[in-house]
Amino acid sequence: MLPTLGCALFVHELEAMQDFWREPARDIELQDFIRPDILAGDWRPIADRARRLLDGHAGRWGIHGPFVGFTLSAADPDVRAVIHRRMDQALDVCEALGGTHLVVHSPLTIWDDHNLNYWPNARERLFDTIEANLAPAAKRAAAIGVTIVIENVEDCEPAFRLAVAHSLGPSVKVSLDTGHANYVHHMHGAPAVDYYVRAAGRDLAHVHLQDTDGYADRHWPPGDGNVPWRQVFAALMHETALDGGEGERPRLIVELKDKSGLAAAVRHLESLGVAR
Repeated sequence: MLPTLGCALFVHELEAMQDFWREPARDIELQDFIRPDILAGDWRPIADRARRLLDGHAGRWGIHGPFVGFTLSAADPDVRAVIHRRMDQALDVCEALGGTHLVVHSPLTIWDDHNLNYWPNARERLFDTIEANLAPAAKRAAAIGVTIVIENVEDCEPAFRLAVAHSLGPSVKVSLDTGHANYVHHMHGAPAVDYYVRAAGRDLAHVHLQDTDGYADRHWPPGDGNVPWRQVFAALMHETALDGGEGERPRLIVELKDKSGLAAAVRHLESLGVAR
């Protein structure tokens, strides 16, 4: 059976688009909780509304976690305290929602790709810093049944965040954003998108599906840009648990700037015979 595509929505969109995500039962990612003002404020009414809407839903759901105002490469202990607090707040939301995945952003930059192997011990220091920033959240996530997934942003090296995930234990996996990977492939010489799938293998627990022209982070519907979708899905079927083998199948979340394009995204990938 073809994999069922999920979608990334804000809670008000979740209510308005029930006909789209209820049948077939699609995995859901809620994006309201990226905002620090929401996490630091009274987020419970938003979570309660989402929980009511998701009651009885057969798909899986989770949230996009915080990234605004900090990076997981921050070594300043004062900033680390903020990171720990924001991650704890995001996990509070997951518990209230019954959510089972939490997306965080990789802090790797284009500068890192060109310099980590030049400056002595730079790679090791960055690795240790990210690990320290995420370790408390990884421990709590394991206790409450949440998987933290580290999403590529400017990552030109697919393997680095995979090594970080391995160091933090089974509650941390990796995510692939197809548009981000396509951007760094075209603009900065990174590997093609399907290579990111192959590098992650069965540790790829989550995918943001979006298309780009390779110039910017467009978040277009698949088919509107130049992401090689047949090759990406061939890699997903061959390398990950989408093939029905051992492990949990990755969540395939269509993440668009304009949510009115969700139906077109599904139709395009259906027309290729790779998803529904």
